[in-house]
Amino acid sequence: MPRFVVEADGGSRGNPGPAGYGAVVLDPATGETLAERAEYIGVATNNVAEYKGLIAGLRAAHELAPDAVVLVRMDSKLVVEQMSGRWKIKHPDMKPLAAQAAKILPRSQVTYEWIPREENKHADRLANEAMDAGKRGGQWEPSGSTAVFDRSAARALATPPVSGPPGDAAAGAAAVRAALAASAAPGATADTLFAEPDRFAEPAEEAAAAAPTTGAGWGPDLGAPATLVLLRHGETALTPQKRFSGSGGTDPELSPAGRRQAAAVAEALAARGTVQAVVSSPLRRCRETAQAVADRLGLPVAIEEGLRETDFGAWEGLTFAEVRDRFPDDLQAWLDSPRAAPTGGGESFAVVTRRVSAARDRLVSAHAGRTVLVVTHVTPVKTLVRLALGAPPESLFKMELSAASLSAVAYYADGNASVRLLNDTGHLR
Repeated sequence: MPRFVVEADGGSRGNPGPAGYGAVVLDPATGETLAERAEYIGVATNNVAEYKGLIAGLRAAHELAPDAVVLVRMDSKLVVEQMSGRWKIKHPDMKPLAAQAAKILPRSQVTYEWIPREENKHADRLANEAMDAGKRGGQWEPSGSTAVFDRSAARALATPPVSGPPGDAAAGAAAVRAALAASAAPGATADTLFAEPDRFAEPAEEAAAAAPTTGAGWGPDLGAPATLVLLRHGETALTPQKRFSGSGGTDPELSPAGRRQAAAVAEALAARGTVQAVVSSPLRRCRETAQAVADRLGLPVAIEEGLRETDFGAWEGLTFAEVRDRFPDDLQAWLDSPRAAPTGGGESFAVVTRRVSAARDRLVSAHAGRTVLVVTHVTPVKTLVRLALGAPPESLFKMELSAASLSAVAYYADGNASVRLLNDTGHLR
């Protein structure tokens, strides 16, 4: 079941006066922005604008996943208390808006939390941008937004407590995942999952228990980690030409060179003797690579749909230079933002991150203490490494990943992750 954080706000310059709202949907495990909404709504009160921001945020979450569990965080005490059922709704303008918000997702899936205004900067900036657009006689456009630069409070969801190791974003994310794990308990609902207002900002003693104050390998003995050995598939005919080859294209097979690479990595992994399970992307080039290794190790191949490559839309089969010539604006937007998708309905890196993160969590949960060979593609491997390091999305463009290369990430019981290998091609020499 997907889990989102919705932060929403609304404002009015005059109360009533020119008004607008802003809302953002976040991934609580990574702090990534999944959706933004903002709109100038004409003359209205602050409270009306706040409710409309809530409605927009819940609708955006519903569009992403109708079955999602959602934590709504707002700096409007009125909206939070009324939607939580603790305060009566008396104002005639509020009643239909509250009813509209309540119908978007089942009550059991939504919990509300009040936060100080300084922790709601992203949504507040969106609301102000919407009002600025209205003042100019237009509407808010995502391409002109700077709200993403005010998301420090939101990204704190995925950063470690002050006592944690510098730069170890995985430690903070572990605390969030530990809270989310409560959903696995029988009878768990959104109310039990997100009931306490400090669920994402634990007291010091609880935070210390959830995340060690030392880096992976320096803390207490947590037992054997789940280790994902990440194998990029062997070459296809498109690989040497550096053409976009994702999940929306022709699904090419391994080339003769790719088959030789798969055989070489199979021999190397057999010599190491540590792999206990093999999991593959559903795409043909990965299945063929995985089968070559699995046959050598005497293991079956399991398919994980979340490991497929990005859908590159209209860019499938093209080189970078060809995309730059045909779709220069779309390419630049893609390079500038993880929320931008390739031309023609492809997947953004933000969407891929959600999918790959969910696959990672399933694999780590199912293979605790074991070593698993994960045969996948460039973007999923880079994404797993990026998340383990707590690196920003732009780091995806700063990693080299060769065909049939090996990387590895170990995941510990406390949620910490340790990158152990990146782009090893020694077995191909």
